Amino acid sequence: MQSWHGLDEVPQDWGRSVVTIGVFDGVHLGHQRMVARAVDMARDLGLPAVAVTFDPHPDEVVRPGSHPPRLTTTTRRAELLFTLGVDAVCVLPFTLEFSRMSPDEFVQTALVDRLHAAGVVVGENFRFGHKASGDLETLRTLGEKYDFTAEGVPLVSDGDAISSTLIRERLAAGDVAGAAALLDRPHRVEGVVVRGHQRGRALGFPTANVESPQHTAIPAEGVYAGWLQCVQSPSPYEGERWPAAISIGTNPTFDGVERTVEAYALDRDDLDLYGAHVAVDFGERLRDTLRFDSIEALIEQMHADVARARELTS
Repeated sequence: MQSWHGLDEVPQDWGRSVVTIGVFDGVHLGHQRMVARAVDMARDLGLPAVAVTFDPHPDEVVRPGSHPPRLTTTTRRAELLFTLGVDAVCVLPFTLEFSRMSPDEFVQTALVDRLHAAGVVVGENFRFGHKASGDLETLRTLGEKYDFTAEGVPLVSDGDAISSTLIRERLAAGDVAGAAALLDRPHRVEGVVVRGHQRGRALGFPTANVESPQHTAIPAEGVYAGWLQCVQSPSPYEGERWPAAISIGTNPTFDGVERTVEAYALDRDDLDLYGAHVAVDFGERLRDTLRFDSIEALIEQMHADVARARELTS
């Protein structure tokens, strides 16, 4: 498995390959179907399969300030693509200059000169080049010119066409189970554990306060059942994963104003995860964020939340 940031990192002796192209944010079921077709084609031809993706999200460059919430970090996206069988992932820096390439320039520069594409697999609604002027038919025409085949994969349907946008909408509504159905896995929020107000510890439920990267797709405020995993840490917990009760909100009972993501690893009050890189996977929504009249009422509800989370994650 090889990972390249920019075309300059593609080995000079790289031979012919089958290429699939997309933002791949979320690597959802639609993306998975497209990548699977590219991998199958590559195996049939005896060639490596390459996934080409972009960072930052093209919308951030083409429509400054739009900042679509990110379903996956670039690193996580590559990991997921590798699990689907691609041999290399090429992350192209999406700049204003890059966005102004004509369809022909993009194909010649990326697909022909560096990746030596023998076949290209995209979604049937694929658009590329300056002002999205190229489409699947454009790609097929350019394939005839530059000696590669181009194939469009139909969108997977779930009533609506599966898309990263639809998944973001479900997360914004708190429907993490619905998002998971389209992702084929729980939605994940990653980040570093930082020190908070430590109220959870004082109440008997010590939580990991997760500081995620800017523009991360965070579900709606509420309480959720899911899992907490230590992705990277100098501590002995690296790689461990625990069932968890997760809270997203401002802690209205304490008149909080800052929105946080906090995860309590069930029945673990001995974890020291400060500074660790962790992942929070969302399984089911339990309830809305509420303001309680007393600390006792809050603690009673937290016990109920933990019991329900245990049922859902066991």
